[in-house]
Amino acid sequence: MDKKKMYINGEWVESSTGHTRDIMNPYNQEIIATVSEGDQHDAQQAITAARQAFDQGDWPLLSMVKRGEVVDRIAELIERDKEELAYLESLNTGKTMEESRGDMGEIAAVFRYYAELTNAETDGEAIDSPIPDSTSKIVRGPVGVCGQITPWNYPLLQASWKLAPALAAGNTIVMKPSETTPLTTMKVFELMEESGVPAGVVNLVLGAGHSAGAELSSNHDVDLVSFTGGIASGKKIMQAASSNVKKLALELGGKNPNVIFEDADFETAVDQAMNAVFFHAGQICSAGTRLIVQESIHDSFVRALVEHVKNIRLGSGFNESTQMGPLISKEHLTKVMNYVEKGKQEGATVAVGGSRPDTPELQNGFFYLPTVLTNCTTDMSVVQEEGFGPVITVETFTTEEEAMRLSNDSVYGLSGGVFTNDIEKAERCAAKMRMGTVWINDVNLYFPQAPWGGYKQSGIGRELGKMGLEEYQETKHIYRNMNPKSLNWFKQPFKDNEGDKNGQIR
Repeated sequence: MDKKKMYINGEWVESSTGHTRDIMNPYNQEIIATVSEGDQHDAQQAITAARQAFDQGDWPLLSMVKRGEVVDRIAELIERDKEELAYLESLNTGKTMEESRGDMGEIAAVFRYYAELTNAETDGEAIDSPIPDSTSKIVRGPVGVCGQITPWNYPLLQASWKLAPALAAGNTIVMKPSETTPLTTMKVFELMEESGVPAGVVNLVLGAGHSAGAELSSNHDVDLVSFTGGIASGKKIMQAASSNVKKLALELGGKNPNVIFEDADFETAVDQAMNAVFFHAGQICSAGTRLIVQESIHDSFVRALVEHVKNIRLGSGFNESTQMGPLISKEHLTKVMNYVEKGKQEGATVAVGGSRPDTPELQNGFFYLPTVLTNCTTDMSVVQEEGFGPVITVETFTTEEEAMRLSNDSVYGLSGGVFTNDIEKAERCAAKMRMGTVWINDVNLYFPQAPWGGYKQSGIGRELGKMGLEEYQETKHIYRNMNPKSLNWFKQPFKDNEGDKNGQIR
């Protein structure tokens, strides 16, 4: 087992305490690496390095084009090492190699996109000034030191959404990946070092959220904190960030509806209902786990869905025949099991799944069978709460108005899907659904050019797209008087005959 370190101020260092953490393969519970375990002190060291690099270094002063060249080089290195990165991702998360390889292509595309955006740099946006003999323009600059906290389900993909725009904008960074899945993030920090990112500009702290992560939220030398994860942690970060009124970017998950109208293409909708949930064992913030089916096709749709779900092949992510891997940990497996049990107690019916598999070769892994729960209503916990596992709940509706009411009956608002061949109806629904992303006749798609984020308690701000770059920029107005003259508003005229020898007014 390799002992892996943190990256602070351009050096790979042990934690200040010397503590370490074992990293486990969720497929068989084997220890695959031992990494340094940092804490609050290590985070402070990284923040100090990032602060100095921003306040005294050259990175924020470089043109965006120059920074873009470095970001583009990172993309090249990711493409070069994509097979190694995919292997580490599958080893650490349990997802299939096919999924991980797809992730690596998308990660490189994110860095490419922000590198390309830097080519559009201008000297500012001129605006009309109502004052004669003056000019006025809007310019954008980096926010400063950015704390970035990433989740365990898509470790490197989520890291790329934060690293690429922050670097392109000229910020310095302290990133804390999930303590459960740090391996691919560590590898990419090696690639960023190789790409020529100056010392102190990017810093990597490993450790638990309550120590290393909490410091990023509360430390006054951090200007922005970006977090992807659970809603409870997000609320704590908001409270801590208020100490110095940090900028915030929060993506806090969702409970996402997938609405199937009777006029949808039946087979496509069934297939996409599965695609909405069962990739990476349902551990996806945008998973369409709330299936809302029109009553006239409900029974036939559920029958077809159940037959397909029964045939999903579980196994090692390195087996080419595997379609779904394990959950991330024993703790999370227990959470999903309890989630389903609570749904059953509330009246939901298990149509398929609802337990751990009995296949001998899967017993050492954190596997849970793909599950469909029927007879669900919007007041049930399984419908309202994010289970973050391979579980679909099924509700029914009769009218378009009822479908929209059910879809929006949630504290979340990350994403949603609508399946219908009536494009006018689809557009009406998309307009009514209070979510950051709405898919029509598709699910779980994203690309770097489109912003990503949620309504309501799914978060604050947007990642990806031009808006994702703007999250890491401050806006400044620069006004220039081209013909400066004295106003003489406060000048008091001197009257010699009314003053004393000191020129003072009597």
